[in-house]
Amino acid sequence: MERKIRSNAYRSAGLLGGFVLLIASFILSMRFGFVSISWSDILSSIISYDDGDMNQVVARTARLPRALIAATVGGSLALAGAILQSVTRNPLASPSVLGINAGASIAVVAAITLASIRESEVLMWISFFGAAVAAVAVYALGSLGREGLSPLRIILAGSAMTALFSSLTQGMLVRNESGLQDVLFWLAGSVAGRTIEMLLPVLPFMGVGWLLAFALSRHWNIMAMGEESAKGLGQNMTLMKVAAGLIVILLAGSAVTVAGPIGLIGIIVPHLARGMVGLDYRWLMPYSAVLGASLLLLADLVARFIIFPLEVPVGIMTAALGAPFFIYLARKGRAKL
Repeated sequence: MERKIRSNAYRSAGLLGGFVLLIASFILSMRFGFVSISWSDILSSIISYDDGDMNQVVARTARLPRALIAATVGGSLALAGAILQSVTRNPLASPSVLGINAGASIAVVAAITLASIRESEVLMWISFFGAAVAAVAVYALGSLGREGLSPLRIILAGSAMTALFSSLTQGMLVRNESGLQDVLFWLAGSVAGRTIEMLLPVLPFMGVGWLLAFALSRHWNIMAMGEESAKGLGQNMTLMKVAAGLIVILLAGSAVTVAGPIGLIGIIVPHLARGMVGLDYRWLMPYSAVLGASLLLLADLVARFIIFPLEVPVGIMTAALGAPFFIYLARKGRAKL
């Protein structure tokens, strides 16, 4: 009992440290960029905004929305990845690997290039639809055959669907060059140039996804034990798989709508969280959310200075960070294939 108390105290202290890192990352994101903004201007832009002060205008209308979007998108993708790794029992699972991001992306690109849709509210529902179609297709494809769904089969199905969706997306871009530059920048995954008006429509859906992800933490623990064990403990696997799919669609679809398909956050962060708090999803979920938000904020900050004064889309930064980690997991055989 005493050891458990000490362990929980350690985890609580670590989570508090994570929040400190998140706050520091958020402030640094607001301060540094093409134009450096003083601490006093950042504070004034929040509590006593003066639209005649250019630094405050930049902080309030560009840096603050950008930081908020990076934090919410990073946290959402990390939570989605943690849930997928529990349900599939595969540490390589994430919205990007299983084709969910690609499904949302092709739906949004089709709406923009073929139907000239630009409204955030409409694109949000289209993104949810694309993510849902991709999730159902991957599950159905991975479940074909006598052996049924397995960690290996779902990864292969996700890779196949990602390749298909990516090819179709490229085909649409080749045939329709209207707004090509904006679409290509969005496809790279970026939080630059996003406004608070783009975040507000999806924020309630992100909030629902976050609440459900935390509320069902105990069930993610049970599902991570394997289907037979979970059924033996009375878990309704069908209901929980549907719930997991719904949550991932809400989180990944919202993230793609705002920032485009930012990959590999959902792989990296849950592993970092497990290294800090173990396998208990009651702790793993909040750690993943905080670390995911912090990581995307820091990645976006670094992306501003790689080829300064130009910016690299943050999706390229996360790919550069996540690809070696993905290869490391595959080579070590940590996935239960």
